[in-house]
Amino acid sequence: MSAPMGRRSEPVRLNEIDFEGSQPPVDGYGPGGFRVAGAWHKGGLLILPGGVQTGDLSPEGIAPLLTEAEGIDVLLIGTGAEIAHLPASLAKALESTQIGVETMSTPSACRTYNVLLAEDRRVALLALAV
Repeated sequence: MSAPMGRRSEPVRLNEIDFEGSQPPVDGYGPGGFRVAGAWHKGGLLILPGGVQTGDLSPEGIAPLLTEAEGIDVLLIGTGAEIAHLPASLAKALESTQIGVETMSTPSACRTYNVLLAEDRRVALLALAV
């Protein structure tokens, strides 16, 4: 007897994603913070090639990003539960870099960051807590 249309006759295999680089993936997010590499980080988050730290949507909050700009191709910015416009001061500070900037909701930014990280892309994440 053949399998019904649309069904597979062999089992589906799931492959665990291997994050071999120096940057950790975002394991989860929730009210007020993020879980990264098994540790809870309260508040805004900035993940760079150089490590994980707090971050916000101010020029001061992205200062560490500017020092590592040469090693980053894409910056994903999570603006909270909903997508929002970047503050003018932040947009101006980012204009001086050669980094591509994508603004989205924090949940979308975390998922996209993990996908790009798994593809070994030069990506950074700045996300506000939801």
